[in-house]
Formats: sequence, C-alpha cells, structure tokens
Amino acid sequence: MISNIKSSDSVRGVCLVIGAGDATGGAIARRFAREGYASCVTRRNAEKLQPLKDAIEADGGICHAFGSDARKEEEVIALVEQIESTIGPIEVLVFNIGANAPSSVLDETARKYFKIWEMACFSGFLNGREVAKRMVPRATPSRKQSIIFTGATASLRGGASFAAFSGAKMALRALAQSMARELGPQGIHVAHSIIDGAIDTAFIRDTFPERYALKEQDGILNPDHIADAYWMLHLQPRDTWTHELDLRPYMEKF
Repeated sequence: MISNIKSSDSVRGVCLVIGAGDATGGAIARRFAREGYASCVTRRNAEKLQPLKDAIEADGGICHAFGSDARKEEEVIALVEQIESTIGPIEVLVFNIGANAPSSVLDETARKYFKIWEMACFSGFLNGREVAKRMVPRATPSRKQSIIFTGATASLRGGASFAAFSGAKMALRALAQSMARELGPQGIHVAHSIIDGAIDTAFIRDTFPERYALKEQDGILNPDHIADAYWMLHLQPRDTWTHELDLRPYMEKF
C-alpha cells in the first residue's frame, strides 16, 4: 500500500529508488536529495524507511517514503502514477533490489528460486517499463533522464550455491542491455552497475567480521562512494554515456 504524501511545490525532479535499504539505496537517495531532487524511496515495509526520510529532511532535502511491493504490477503502476501526478516527473530511476539468498542447488526450492527471480529481475522490468513510458514522451536533447540497475558479481558469473541469484542478476543485466539499445536512441540513459565486492553494511559487519575488518584499508565498498558513481552516471553528457560500470575495491580479485 502506498503511503500518504503531499505535493512538493518546487523540485529539480524526482529520483525514485526501488529497494532503498540502509546502505546503498539509502546513500543514493541522500546523494540525489542533496542535489535538489525529491527522493522517493520504496521498500515493502514503509516504516523501515522512516530513519532515512528523517535524515534526508534533517539535511534540508525532500523525501517521500512508500510501502510498495515491486513485484506486483498493479502496485508499481499506482506508485509511478502517484509520484508523477503529485510530486514531479521521475528523472532518475534506480533499481536496487538485491535478493541474495544462497542455497545449494540440491536444496533449492522452486518457490524460492522463483521469488528470487521476481525480486531481482521481474520487478526491475516492471519498474523500468513504467518509468520509461513516462520518460520517452518528454525526452529532449538537453534533458537528463536515467534508469540505473544495480548488479552484482553474480551478474557476470554463477558461483556455487548462487544458482537462483546469479540467474536473476544475469537476466537483469540482459534487461538493462536491451533497454539501453532501445531507449538510448530516444534520449534515455540506461546503465547497469556491477557491485563486485562486499559493501559496508550491518550484514557484512555481523556475518563476515574478517571481511568487514578490511574497511580500514578501503577493502569494502563505501555506500556513499557508490552513490557518487551513480550521480556521475546521471550527469554524463549523451556523447559519452557509460552503460556498464564496474565498482570494486582495489584489493578485490576479478
């Protein structure tokens, strides 16, 4: 269900972040809010977005939080319609849902495999399609409109016990490539980022303390620095667009 919102009188545009968690998605929302965009952030439980909303507003930015299931077509359509009609045009879409849930292929269930694909790929299609429908008619040579999909190491290779996740992330990469080839000539910048390495999150801190200890050596990715890269992608002139961007710590093997 979409949360109640109030119309913003003056915004540079809207940055819609699908899957605005406590790390990367939140950092991206904060980065674009600092640049004058209204950050619209979503996850299934809107209450979990309150700290992010409070932080953005405390810094003088604009943030609207939504509880919405990105896998449900009717909810995606309603979300985009409400943002466009009450806040402003969506100039940036960042699809940032992870769905990283490892399991041996011997134990993987059909239900879980399908759910991971829904979260990490199908919902990317739904949100990308609905936002692109709005972007294409208003595209001009000088207007910057971007759709950015967050990928992972699994976008490039399937690791042991990651059959579902790698299948979904590789499919998301193919979706991004197809959309870029179709929408790029129409003035929409479609990019795919490969986040190849551990990110500074509570999950990494609590689950992989040895890896988290590399933070002091810049050995894991800082979400704020990922957000800077996304901002750079959005600013690129159309004669030098990046489609695929690899982001990894200097010590990460690849």
